[in-house]
Amino acid sequence: MSLDLIVATTNREKFVEISDFLQLDGLKLHPLFEFPDYPEIEETGLTFIENALLKAHTIYELYGMPVFADDTGLCVDYLHGMPGIYSARFAGPNATYEQNRRKLMEMLRGVPINKRRAYFVTTIVFFDPEGQKHIIEGRVEGFILNEERGEGMFGYDPIFLYPPMGRTFAELPTRVKNRVSHRGKALSVLRDILLKWL
Repeated sequence: MSLDLIVATTNREKFVEISDFLQLDGLKLHPLFEFPDYPEIEETGLTFIENALLKAHTIYELYGMPVFADDTGLCVDYLHGMPGIYSARFAGPNATYEQNRRKLMEMLRGVPINKRRAYFVTTIVFFDPEGQKHIIEGRVEGFILNEERGEGMFGYDPIFLYPPMGRTFAELPTRVKNRVSHRGKALSVLRDILLKWL
């Protein structure tokens, strides 16, 4: 059996990361930017689940195809959970990854490393071929550094230290990062669910 699945994102780097992880026989992934009439979905939810559900439900209702959407963010304990659901636009509506990282490092300037505990979270909402809704969460804990390390400049990866490996996510090879990351954990669960349809 084969399955066409919409990945409700217009972020090409995120789509590449997801595609690398979900390499399953019979599964064909379609990014949102393949559809010329895709809607701009404003993330008005107050939680990761609300935002992911808003995106997934909107696209499912529009195209009638299996779809999954995720909402991902970085939560810093010292900042009471910020940037949280605003991670992608922390430094402004059209902020670059670098601008977001710099704002976060500036807010944590002078804060000792033991108080820089943070976690990444990914929440996935998947509507299967029968229209059933699945909610999945992946989470990974670490610390925020005061300098960037690594070659991968995606999101907050260069300043997120993953303690078990003593390196930032940007210093890890893609396949290693995918195995241990928040998104990797959530996608592992999604992959198990998808296998039932393939």
